[in-house]
Amino acid sequence: MEGQTQILIVLVLYLSFLIGFGIYQGKKAKSGKDFAIAGRQLPGWVAALSERATGESAWALLGLPGFAYAAGLSAVWVAIGCVAGIIVAWVVFAGRLRREAEKYDATTFIDYIAKRHSDAEKWIRILGSITVVFFFFFYVGAQFLGGGKTLNALFGIDPKVGMLITAVIILPYTVLGGLKSVAYTDSVQAIVMILTLTIAPVVGLVYIANHPDVFAHSVSSALEMSGPEYSTLLGGLVGGAAFVFVIAEFSWFFGYLGGMPQLSIRFMAIKDEENAKLARNVGVSWTIIAYIGALLIGWIGIAIFGPTGLEDQEAVMPQVMLTLFPPFLAAIFITGAIAAMLSTADSLLILSATELSENLLKPFVYKESFDPRRSLKLSRISTIALGIIALITAYVVPSNLIYTIVGYTWAGIGDTFSVIVILTLFWKKFHGRAVPPTIVTGLLFTIFWISSGLEEIVSARLMTFIVTAIVAVLATYALKPKGKASTA
Repeated sequence: MEGQTQILIVLVLYLSFLIGFGIYQGKKAKSGKDFAIAGRQLPGWVAALSERATGESAWALLGLPGFAYAAGLSAVWVAIGCVAGIIVAWVVFAGRLRREAEKYDATTFIDYIAKRHSDAEKWIRILGSITVVFFFFFYVGAQFLGGGKTLNALFGIDPKVGMLITAVIILPYTVLGGLKSVAYTDSVQAIVMILTLTIAPVVGLVYIANHPDVFAHSVSSALEMSGPEYSTLLGGLVGGAAFVFVIAEFSWFFGYLGGMPQLSIRFMAIKDEENAKLARNVGVSWTIIAYIGALLIGWIGIAIFGPTGLEDQEAVMPQVMLTLFPPFLAAIFITGAIAAMLSTADSLLILSATELSENLLKPFVYKESFDPRRSLKLSRISTIALGIIALITAYVVPSNLIYTIVGYTWAGIGDTFSVIVILTLFWKKFHGRAVPPTIVTGLLFTIFWISSGLEEIVSARLMTFIVTAIVAVLATYALKPKGKASTA
């Protein structure tokens, strides 16, 4: 009970600070552009930390350590795929997307693609924005569900009340300040996350080496004692099964190649070239350190509890924290995991709201030109509306359906838009009329591949990327561009 009380105190103080800090930063938003893309004035370190907090969220603190605990050494393949994708995103795409956003005065991810391909601008805005808003709307609902479940597990709060608390925490600073307030609060969370992922592994390695009542006294011994499925890079698999496993885990790589809007918008919001270089260095360094730390926490969990010592594999991080540290310090690290989920929810909410207001409502509902303050007001109203609807959806729609739809996101949106961004940036022949069929193909193929059960054979993250790329190339040659398309 004492530990639970300390976690609650830390959580309340930490979240109160986040809300206050977010509201303070949010007061600086004066226009729709400020709200949607932080006026393209984000310092490099803020953009990098915000992108990393949004991209990893609970995955780095709960998901990956849990997978490392359950899979052992073979968990490195998913880490390699993610880290490689993130590094390529920062080194290859971040600077280019920043320059493109500045050149075309883009305010959202879809706004950039539409302006870049002016020969099909209307349909790109309609299809792209509807797709992103639909999927990310359910993604926000899933974050509310996760917040409710986490508060229930920690404090026994009714999950429905927990969902409401999660929404009440997120909405004030998100509605007030948009991307700028979200980016700065995310940066705080990224700092807490990296402290957790660096301090805990060091303390954990010392702990298992000096405590006699643990399963093993080193990570290598723990993996070896757990059996070949834990101690080998292929998880004990051989032949075709091993090949399929490696490809499936590495395929996370493809979604990072500019196709996840909530990440790419951070690249687009960086202030200038100098800050873009700083952001690249911070983003890459954070990623490498964080992934090593997350894997080690999972493997240290095996050394402490044994491979079957925990019923819920994703509980390994909180359990390791409570074992290694006094309750108050453990509470800070566990609170960081809860806050990391919020960084995903607020980012997805702001992205959905700005895509809705900037690309659908402004151009197609209101014909007259918008002054900056009116644009800001519309963005805030859209954020409130989407937040409330997402919360209601989380209450009334079965959670398994919500998670199923969210499960399509990485392939259906990440891989599809990665293909579009890659061809837009690096292939001059690619034109706007090829974009709509590419979007439609990516979504429909992902739904078909996963629902047919073929996902169990070959990952949809790989197949969607390949099929969408083929369609994009064929459409480029089969369809003729209208008028004078924008060129790089």
